[in-house]
Amino acid sequence: MLRIAIDGPAGSGKSTVAKKISKILNLTYVDTGAMYRSCAWVSARLEINGNPLVDKLKDVDIQLKNDSVCIIINGELFDITEEIRTPEITKLTGEIASDPSIRKILLEKQKIIAQSTPVVMDGRDIGTVVIPDAEVKIFLTANPEERAKRRYEEMVAKGINTKFEDVYNEILDRDFKDSSRDLAPLKKAEDSVEIDTTSLSIDEVVTKIIDIVKAKGY
Repeated sequence: MLRIAIDGPAGSGKSTVAKKISKILNLTYVDTGAMYRSCAWVSARLEINGNPLVDKLKDVDIQLKNDSVCIIINGELFDITEEIRTPEITKLTGEIASDPSIRKILLEKQKIIAQSTPVVMDGRDIGTVVIPDAEVKIFLTANPEERAKRRYEEMVAKGINTKFEDVYNEILDRDFKDSSRDLAPLKKAEDSVEIDTTSLSIDEVVTKIIDIVKAKGY
């Protein structure tokens, strides 16, 4: 069974690349970042923090289908695809992702998915924690300026009012928090192939990964 783990910092192109690969190779795509963002959305909407959120998550069903993100709370469906990409949720996600109790809940969900179906899963600890025995491990990176530019253009395209400087500072802050946290910090797995995407197009990155997959006999 083919399982592809794609890790890397914010704005390195993980999600976009993983989506394309999932369609080409007919794999289930799992956006773990969206799962944490969904938890942040629940926290913001219900105005709860810490342990109460952990208790509430037991009643929350996170559904990732194609390009949409939906959650079901007490039988009520919410499409939060766009809402989880706002600056406010992005900032809160960093705090949510460092909570051991929340990470434990989502880790269990992610492992169950990866054990039951061929997947391409992206995040920050996929190759080191979630699927340490993945058949293919990729670590995408790019310089902070390029990653901030990508995120800024994405937000502007969606009509989100922001400044490049703010996005750039958020990227640097997220990098620091992701790399320095005690639990499952962002780091490259020893057997992961690193790809610098700074000067590469999405299709070029996808091609490189597909070639890696084929070289492994899949």
